[in-house]
Amino acid sequence: MSNVVYRIVEHDGGWAYQVDGTYSETFRTHDLARAAASRAAAEQLQPGRSASISYEDGAGTWRQERVGGSDRPTTSVEG
Repeated sequence: MSNVVYRIVEHDGGWAYQVDGTYSETFRTHDLARAAASRAAAEQLQPGRSASISYEDGAGTWRQERVGGSDRPTTSVEG
C-alpha cells in the first residue's frame, strides 16, 4: 500500500499543499492550506467504484489503467 504525504509549503505569495511535486491552489494562510490538505487526505481514504483512468506519467507519456475503488493509500499531512 502506498502512502500519500500532503506537505504544507509557501507558494506564490501564500500557502499551498504539495503532493508528489504538484501544488494545490494558493491559500492566504497556513491554516487554510492545512485544512484543505486535511480534507483532501481524508477524501482519498474513501473507497469508491472501480474505474478506468488516464494520466500522464513523469516522462510525459499518457497511460490508461483500471483501478480498484477499494485500493486506497494511507495519507498524512505535514507542515
